[in-house]
Amino acid sequence: MKTFLTLSALLILNSFNLFVQWESDVRLSDFPISSRINDRVGKNIASNGNIVHAVWDDARHGTEREIYYKRSTDDGISWGVDTRLTNDPAISELSTVAVSGNVVYVMWYDNRDGNGEIYFKRSTDAGLTWGDEIRLTDNSGLSNHPSVAVSGQIVHVVWQDTRDGANGEIYYKRSTDEGVNWGTDMRLTNNSAASWNPSVSLSGSVVHVVWRDKRDGANGEIYYKRSADGGVSWENDIRLTNDPSASTNCSVNVSGQVVHILWRDNRDGNDEIYYKHSTDGGASWGTDIRLTNNSDVSINPSVTSSGSIVHVVWEDYRDGSEIYYKLSTDGGLNWNEDTRLTNAGSFSMYPSVSVSDSVVHVLWEDFRDGAGAEIYYKRNPTGNPTGVENIRTEFPKEFSLAQNYPNPFNPSTKINWQSPVSSWQTLKVYDVLGNVIATLVDEYKPAGNYEVRFIVANLPSGVYFYKLQTGSFVETKKMLFLK
Repeated sequence: MKTFLTLSALLILNSFNLFVQWESDVRLSDFPISSRINDRVGKNIASNGNIVHAVWDDARHGTEREIYYKRSTDDGISWGVDTRLTNDPAISELSTVAVSGNVVYVMWYDNRDGNGEIYFKRSTDAGLTWGDEIRLTDNSGLSNHPSVAVSGQIVHVVWQDTRDGANGEIYYKRSTDEGVNWGTDMRLTNNSAASWNPSVSLSGSVVHVVWRDKRDGANGEIYYKRSADGGVSWENDIRLTNDPSASTNCSVNVSGQVVHILWRDNRDGNDEIYYKHSTDGGASWGTDIRLTNNSDVSINPSVTSSGSIVHVVWEDYRDGSEIYYKLSTDGGLNWNEDTRLTNAGSFSMYPSVSVSDSVVHVLWEDFRDGAGAEIYYKRNPTGNPTGVENIRTEFPKEFSLAQNYPNPFNPSTKINWQSPVSSWQTLKVYDVLGNVIATLVDEYKPAGNYEVRFIVANLPSGVYFYKLQTGSFVETKKMLFLK
């Protein structure tokens, strides 16, 4: 199943020019002690509307590392001051960040308790101020490499844990009230071999987790698991790779029913980036797709998506150690050529990618400034066109959601709405069972009159619903798709 937004004809004709407008590298940290990015699968950058959030760890205040945060309130054009989030005598590292509305969530590995545990901190005002630290795990084993995803008030975190033995298992925990209270730990894997480096993403109430697992041999394969009820119960493990070489460093992202997975794979004699997707919410999976093809190592991929547009970054050694980028505009079916994002002549490592509105944001660790690494950032202001247009200049006096036109439709229709207040606005499409088919809008927008085009492919004919939420206004309308 594949459902996606498209651009206007003008954007389609000029898509190449739009997608290559990468701006200059921006140095975010500037200290003599190395600043580091999460070296596994955690995301170190998150964005929502025009606010971009970055986290990392460094040792500027002593021998042990602490977690630092920085934000931009203008889509990455300028950045505020560094904010120190931790202050304890032990190691704090492997940070990851997620955002929903104005609530920002940061997780990390912390050794203050004598063994490694997962800690958590949040901001409810988009990173301006921060609450207290919360210890999420408490056991005699090592809990590390957290990955976090959030939708509305529900926060999901997965991590690697050795409480059941040295091999390690994947554990999960959730909060249903924006991180104020947390449920019990849930063990997601149970086998005699190592389960490592989980990554989590979600769409509505469906939670998707991938990890590296050695139950099938020493090399390791990529495994997948999902929950269809927001993390309450979980389905069986699914093995996604099956080759005699190592498959590792997996990353997952989901948009609607389309689940995108990336990983590092050695089946070709050297490490390459591979990709796989599901178009039915993880029920079935397509074939493996090799995204890189060069004589040197390609590792540490990160993926994000927005409708049918998929963005991938990774660390590549064909030119030394540089950050590369790749784009798909049709939900992962076809891919553009590789784009080299850095050219520093040093080690550029561990990239993370995020999108908000039309902007693509990339964060990474870079050694160009000397012996220690610094945190760098790059953006493409037009690399993720949303297809949402403000269609009239006059100020609306009331809320309204128009009937889509045409209706019935095949394959596309337009949906118009207006909001007299600036607010967080969501526009989602549902099937008759209440499943989210597509998220057309999920962002803070100023008061205005808006239009978005909705295009359907590989869906059955029938009735669908679209629901708008903006400010205090909520309305749902019915539309009919006929093949």
